[in-house]
Amino acid sequence: MNSRINLMDLSQPSSFLRLALLADAAVSGATGLAMMLGAGVVDGLLGVPGVLLRYAGLSLLPFAALVAFLATRENLSRPAAWAVVAYNALWAVDSIVLMASGWIAPTALGYAFIAFQALVVAIFAKLQYIGLRKAA
Repeated sequence: MNSRINLMDLSQPSSFLRLALLADAAVSGATGLAMMLGAGVVDGLLGVPGVLLRYAGLSLLPFAALVAFLATRENLSRPAAWAVVAYNALWAVDSIVLMASGWIAPTALGYAFIAFQALVVAIFAKLQYIGLRKAA
């Protein structure tokens, strides 16, 4: 069983992967708080319903805590790190789908906000992917 654990854990994870995860946790936590607390202020400017901003922000808080927890473990779980990459990729794709779907009617600033955060999340996914490949 010990050899299986070694296959599932990164006993020598790269500092690059840890930094990418920690940066993701910090940005996700800060963005989540800003979206939750500022939803009522910016919803009109963005053309994004306040309730969507609030719940999206709320969903980022446990994600940020989990990613921070994962990044600070001595042995990183390879499946958990891949799950973070997949979640980030899905968030980025869903953001693009949201803009193209017509479900909401963002303003130009709203489109810029959604596109920018999708780009940042996609960059985190790519950096974490690179960190996982380096640790293999």
